[in-house]
Formats: sequence, structure tokens, C-alpha cells
Amino acid sequence: MRCKGEKKKRWEERLTHHTASLYYGYMNITLSLDEKIVKEVRKIAVGRGTTLTGLVREFLEKLAAESAVTGRRRRALEALERSFREFHAEMGKKTWTRADLYERR
Repeated sequence: MRCKGEKKKRWEERLTHHTASLYYGYMNITLSLDEKIVKEVRKIAVGRGTTLTGLVREFLEKLAAESAVTGRRRRALEALERSFREFHAEMGKKTWTRADLYERR
């Protein structure tokens, strides 16, 4: 027999899943903006054939993409620097000169 808490939890999970599917993965957020800015940006949005929400979404998507690229570059650079510190080999004594390297045979 299930207790009330388990039933409620399962019901909440189903409700959350159902509600999330209505938004197709989007979350609603609330912003506090100056009224003049909102009016001006709405005019810009109409001129671009979109909405204020569309402009905000586009900006945030670009910001997230730039951040992801920057993060990958940073991690790659850190890995390269780590490899320089960790992996070094002894080459032995230099037995050649630069002239030897460029001598024509």
C-alpha cells in the first residue's frame, strides 16, 4: 500500500511533466524594465518582424552560445597548459649545430 506522500509526489511529477510539455521546453521569466525602454524595444521588434520576447530570447541564445565557445576555448587552453607542465621529456645533450641541420648533402 502506498502512503499519501507517495501518491502526491507521483501526481506532482505527472503535473510537472504535463505543464512542461505545454511550454515546449521554455521557461517563463519575469523582468523589471523601465516602461520607456519596453515601448521603444517593442517598436524595434515590430520593425524586425518579431516580438519583445523574441528579441530577448535571441539575445540570450547568442549570449549562451558565445559563453559555450569561450568555455570550450578556455578548457582547451587549460588542458594544453597542463600537458606542458606534466609531460616533458629529457632529450639528452645536444650533439649538433644549426649549421649541421642546414648542411646540404
